Amino acid sequence: MPGDATDRRIEHLGETVEDVIERAVERAIVTMRDNIAEPLTIDDMARAAMFSKFHFSRIFRRVTGVSPGRFLSAIRLQEAKHLLVSTTLNVADISLRVGYNSVGTFSSRFTRSVGMSPTAYRRYRGFSSRIPVDETRGSSAGRTSTVQGTVTGPDQEDLGFVFVGLFPDPLPEGRPVRCAVLNGAGAFELETVPEGHWYLLVQSVRTDGSPTDAHDLDPEDIFVGSHGPIIVRRDQAVPPIEMSLKPARSIDPPVLLALLDIRRMALDQVGYRVEAA
Repeated sequence: MPGDATDRRIEHLGETVEDVIERAVERAIVTMRDNIAEPLTIDDMARAAMFSKFHFSRIFRRVTGVSPGRFLSAIRLQEAKHLLVSTTLNVADISLRVGYNSVGTFSSRFTRSVGMSPTAYRRYRGFSSRIPVDETRGSSAGRTSTVQGTVTGPDQEDLGFVFVGLFPDPLPEGRPVRCAVLNGAGAFELETVPEGHWYLLVQSVRTDGSPTDAHDLDPEDIFVGSHGPIIVRRDQAVPPIEMSLKPARSIDPPVLLALLDIRRMALDQVGYRVEAA
């Protein structure tokens, strides 16, 4: 990491050390996207960022919240989601295009991270009518708490439907331990949250309900926010959380969950029930 003298030179040029670090991470992410089918190593990514391998792993996690390896895996699955709804390639070909040598490994990882199989994701055009919660992470009676707070958007923009979920780490994949869907910005409350360390991850997609599939959406209409770790302990209240959403950036970990079917929800307008499976 730059030393004090380098820091002063950077700031003299009108940049902060954080700006330099963020751009370094962005260079590594561009390399991941440009070589998505290749067996990239930490050395390859660190070289693109122009940092030593030791410092690169540390700054990457600091900026994105996850390790370079997990971010690369998420990018591969994100690209697979796009190919499933935008091409007629079969699942085996798609798995090769995103760096998996085994279609079985790819399908298992995709299903675990996205919440449905590759064939189901293609069938439903990238949307899901429900998000099941992870009931295996339940806690014994009296060992739960409530996580609550408020979600706002940039400049009071209309956020549309807002997904709020608690996950075991900063990468929004798999089943949340608890979640809710809001009809726009406002207050949320997640009850019976088990003891543990959780990350609050929020996503909103601003849409008129007309896209033909999840990847017709304009990236500028996707808003995200994260907060954590949130420590839930027995008999201890969790302070309210103020969550301000911002447009998704390249350095934000991809949201691997299938998007909620906001078209169907907009028609229903009668509330949303999270189903356990």
